[in-house]
This record gives sequence, structure tokens and C-alpha cells, in this order.
Amino acid sequence: MGSAVKEASDAPVTVRAAGKPAAAERKPVAPAAVPGCILLVTRDARLRQLVTTALAGTGHGERALECTARLPDALERMERSGVDAVVVDLATCLSDAHPSLDRLFETSLHIPVLLIGDDGGNDELAQAMQRGAQDYLLRASLDAYGLARALNGAIGRKAAEDALFAERERAQVTLNSIGDAVLSTDLLGNVTYLNRVAERMTGWSCAEAVGRPVDDVYRVLDAHTRQRVPCPVALAMERKETVGLSANSVLVRRDGSEAGIDDSAAPIRDRFGCITGAVTVFHDVSEARGMVARMTHLAQHDSLTGLPNRLLFDDLLTHSIAMAMRHDRRLAVLFLDLDQFKHINDSLGHSVGDRILKTVAQRLGACLRGSDAVSRQGGDEFVVLLSEIEDPQDAVLAAEKMRAALVNPVAIDGLDLHISCSIGISIYPEDGTDPETLLKNADAAMYCAKANGRNNCQFFTSEMNARAVERQSVEADLRRALVRGEFLLHYQPIINLESGAITGVEALVRWQHPLRGLLLPGLFMPIAEESGLVVGIGQWVLREACAQAQRWTDAGLEYQRIAVNISATEFRDIEFFNRICGLLRESGLAPERLELELTETVLMRNVDSTLALLQALGALGIRLAVDDFGTGFSSLSYLRQFRIDTLKIDQSFVREVSSKPDDATIVGAVIAMGRNLSQRVIAEGVETQEQVAFLRSRRCNDAQGFFFSKPLAIDGMEALLQARRRYTRRYTRLSAPDEAAVAGERALPNRP
Repeated sequence: MGSAVKEASDAPVTVRAAGKPAAAERKPVAPAAVPGCILLVTRDARLRQLVTTALAGTGHGERALECTARLPDALERMERSGVDAVVVDLATCLSDAHPSLDRLFETSLHIPVLLIGDDGGNDELAQAMQRGAQDYLLRASLDAYGLARALNGAIGRKAAEDALFAERERAQVTLNSIGDAVLSTDLLGNVTYLNRVAERMTGWSCAEAVGRPVDDVYRVLDAHTRQRVPCPVALAMERKETVGLSANSVLVRRDGSEAGIDDSAAPIRDRFGCITGAVTVFHDVSEARGMVARMTHLAQHDSLTGLPNRLLFDDLLTHSIAMAMRHDRRLAVLFLDLDQFKHINDSLGHSVGDRILKTVAQRLGACLRGSDAVSRQGGDEFVVLLSEIEDPQDAVLAAEKMRAALVNPVAIDGLDLHISCSIGISIYPEDGTDPETLLKNADAAMYCAKANGRNNCQFFTSEMNARAVERQSVEADLRRALVRGEFLLHYQPIINLESGAITGVEALVRWQHPLRGLLLPGLFMPIAEESGLVVGIGQWVLREACAQAQRWTDAGLEYQRIAVNISATEFRDIEFFNRICGLLRESGLAPERLELELTETVLMRNVDSTLALLQALGALGIRLAVDDFGTGFSSLSYLRQFRIDTLKIDQSFVREVSSKPDDATIVGAVIAMGRNLSQRVIAEGVETQEQVAFLRSRRCNDAQGFFFSKPLAIDGMEALLQARRRYTRRYTRLSAPDEAAVAGERALPNRP
């Protein structure tokens, strides 16, 4: 084994193992693959030869040996890259000042330093080891094997330390970059780490928290009971498994403020499986809980008045009936309808009508006891529950108190508007023992009060059958209407808010009654629903809509799909799916051209059968929409359970998005939720440019309403589709067919 060593100078020299080419003779190698040198600081020629031999014989031959006799020269060399290890002959350095040796350790933070000392220099060796040396060897027992082994160990340890540091740094950056808070503890429950999110959420810095009991830093209460929640990290270590917090947990920050949180904690184990601590990951769910609370309240309350809606009132009435039955008590249901309210709406507008309804709701609420309830059933109808009465006359006194509360005029825009009401009363158990019967009989009594001159109250009696007779008459006319072909469809376009294109058409049923004229579905569909005739009417609507849509397709008229409302009775009919398949075959309409609109309440009845039916319809390619979104069932779980393509925001929310921040927030949240769930969102009842601007700013997909077009007869709809085929427009208000749509090329004038 030979080596070339320059002995004549103290300048740094390079020594390579025999048989290895010089750097200039070697092929270029990627920097990461090139081994560095071993830097030897000594004046001892024997030590130089010993190191050369060690490098050549024990796997370090690829590393060059660079030698220098002076420590300052070594420091200058280390400032450049390419040094894997430094071997320092301590005897060489003793003549140098200690600060130079300290500087060596400062410069070699990522380079292992190996010391060689004499037996009598143990004090110097010990001090050097304390200041940062990796290892040391005694000159007297130094050989090539021991030196090579020490070099291997020093280089390996330093590489491991660097890798561990890099891994720790990577973990630190990762934990500080994620959106969740992370807190860890040792086996005794003392905090060992907080990431930055955890620092912000708890109000404790990591430096302040480390070493403290976790209960001091991470205080969690039950939001309802205000009791301390068992610490999840302690539970995780005790149970030796991952655990979570209860759904209503709140974190109490260091400053006493609170935030709703969701949490999971898991034990930390060493490589032998022994638990050494625990880690908990948590995040702020205050906003999400607030949204759920708002959506739940929205689903259970009337959006205009804030009163319980029909669903919530039914629950309250059912509970009150059960309590009355248990304690052998009476209760009363009062059905209240405002007199001549339609005239106010028609003459002064819906905004005035809405303000009256809110005033009525406030006045009625002020008349009730804490155990009573008032609900807006829809329109100008209110229902009051008197949960406990001693005598039926108590209900009369309450009714008169309500009528008196409405006597004072409502001042709106300088007008004093006088309102009155007609009230029907039913008593449990005399007039019914279930919610449906009590409400129906109170409703019948209210109609009797209206027939008796309005502005009075009436008890239900068995003779009050005028409304029942009327309903029977309407039902009989409905049966004949199907046979006589008295139904027809009107169509309302659905407009894309970005392009202005007609993306869909909603089919709306009308009844051309031979005596009463054209009737809207609100006047006859409830009776059709109750009598079961809705299945036959719905079948006719589907057949006619599919056939008409296919005729438009054959004529080359552009639209994407036709939407049809499906009632609860129709959807639950056992032949519904087969009927849909037959109508598609009969009309030739592609399934993806058909969209079925279902309410939230319909979807949530018998979830298992609903899921199966929706999956079958979706497999055909039929699109599914949730109509009147936000006004029905209180749970949003169906958005995850069912394949829903479209959400239709109810017009009651759209109406006041520009004037009510809460409505604007809800509509914006629904649009964002639909977008995140890849669902198309349609806003219903759009009537103003301000509403259009708001919806467009929130990136709502589509809209429909009188701003664009009222529902049109078939001729008007065809004229509109033809006009759209000839012109491209954005946000143009569509006129009635007799004004512009039927005027051929004059329809939809070409303006931005």
C-alpha cells in the first residue's frame, strides 16, 4: 500500500490511497454521490501514514486524505465544502489558543471531529469532548483498525444526527402547517408539545405549556352541563386506544373565551409497544356548529316570522297531547286566519304583507303563556297551542285576547293598516285525540267563523261540514278533470346566470276548470294529495312533459332538461319507477333530459326505500333535485346519503337577500355547500336585478323567477326557445309571449 505525502511544508496536502486516480483523471460524478475528504490536523508523519493505511484498508479509500499541520489552516479548509470528518492530533493544537479549538467545534457543527491524545492528556481530552468532539483515541494504542472503526462510527453518528434533525424539522414544519391543533403529553400527563394552531386555540405558547399538567392547558367543558369533560389524552392512555370528545364539547382558552371543538386522542407507544404518552388532535368547529344550528332553526321555523313551522308545531302538539292524556287534562288548538289579507298583498305588495305577518306574529306571541306555542302554517294562517286549559271558555278568552291584540292598526310607510282575524277552536279530547284531527277540526271551525262575517271565533261542531262538502266537490271535479282532459302545463325557463342560456324548463300543472277558470296547483293539489288523485295527475304531468320535451328536441330547440315536481304520494307509489321507465320509452326522451324535483320531507320518509329508488333512478341517468331546499327536514344527512344533482333554494330566502343579512348568509352558505358537493344550485323566485347581482356574486349556477319570465303556455315557451336559438344574451328580462317572445326577431333585443 503506497501513498504520496508531501512532507516538506506545513501547507495542507492531499493523500490518496494507492491505485485511485487523481481528481483530474476521474469521471465527473453527481455531487450527492462524491465522498468528501478526511481532514487530518497533525505534525506527526507516522500518524499521517497510519490514517492513510486505515482509509485504504477499511472502506474509506474513496475519501481523500487532506493533511495540515496547523489548526488555523484546517479552519480555513473547513469553510469550504467536502470534508466528511476531521481528525485532530491534540498535541498539535496545544500550542494554539483555546478559542481556535472552540472555533473548530463551531465550524464543524455538521462534521464529526475525532481527537487523538496522549495518555497524560486526559484533562485536555475531557475538555475537548465537552466542547463538541465526537470521539477520541489514545496515541499509544492507535492502529489502523481502531482508527477506521472510530471514523466509521463518528461519520455514521453524525449522519444519523443530521437525519434525525432533518426529520424532526420536517415533522415540526408539517405540524405547524396543518390546519388542526396538535398537543402531546408524556406518560404523567404533562404537556410536551403544542403546534402553532394549538397555541392559538389554547392561548398558551409551547414554551409556557411544556411541563404543565395537560388539564391546565387543555380545559374542555360540556357545552350544555358546563361540567368538566374527562381529559381525552388521559382516557386514550387509560384505554390504550383512540378516543374522541362528546359532540357538545367546548375548549376554554387561557383568556376564558370558548370555542366549540372536535377532538380525537391516541396513545403514543415506543418501539416495544409501551405507552409513553398521548397526542390529541382538535379543531375549531364553532362556525360549523353555528351553521348547523342556523340550518336546524331554519328547517324548524318560519323564515319570515321566526315562529315554529308546521313540522315543529306537530311535534309540540304531539307531545302536549301525550302529556294531557297522561294527566287527564284538556288542551286547545286555535286556527287563525287573517281577514282580507290577500287584498292587502295584491294592492300593496308582498313586502307590506310580510311586515304585517311579522307584526301579527309578535302580537300573538305576547298573548301566550310560556307553555303555549304559536306557529305560522303558511300564508296568513297561524295555529296556536294552549297546552293546558281547565274549561273550553279559557280558549275563548285567549282567542279574544288575540283578536284584541290585532285591533290596533299596523303603521307601515305612513299608512295605518287595520287587520282582523277569524279563529276556529278545537278541544282535546272532545274534538280529536291526535294532531291531524285537532288541526283539521280547528280549520273547519275557522272557515265557519269566516262564513259568519269574519273577525270572530267559533268552536268546532259536528255540523261544520261546509268545508268538507266543498272539498268533496273539488275532489269529484278533479276525478272528472282527468277524464275530460282539463289539465294543461305551463313552463318556466331556468336561466344560467353566467351565460344567460336556458339550461332547463320546469313543467307546472294548471287546471282549466269549466266554471272557476284557470286554477293554480295550490288550489287543488292538496286535495288531490289527500284523495290519492295526485298519482293520476302526476302521471299525466310526467307523460305530457316528457312528450313535449322530446318534441322540442326533435325541433332542434335548445334546452338541457325538463324538471317535473313529484309529490310524496306519487313518489311512494309502488309502480313509480316502472311508470317512469315506461314514459321514457313511450316518449323517446333521453333519461338525462329529465329532472325530478323532490322535497326534503319526501326524501327523508323511509330512508332505506328512498335510497334504493334514487339509486335506480340515478342508474338510468335521470337527474334528481331537492325542491324548496331549507324549508323541510332538519337534517342535512341526506346530502351525503343520496345522489343529489341539484339544490333549489326556496324563494322565501331569495326574496330578501339584499335586505336581510341572515337570508344572504344562508343563501351564500347553500350555494357554497352545493358547489363543494358538486351539486348544481338554482335560486327560485328571482324578481329583481339586485337578487340577480347577489346570486351571481356568490357564483350561483342558475335561477328562475319573474325577473326572467313568468310561467308560459306552450306557444310562449316555444317562441322563447326559438328566440334563444337566434340570440345570445346575458341577464335579459324575458317578456311575456304576447309582448316580445312571440315577436320573432324582436324578442330578446340584442343588448348587453
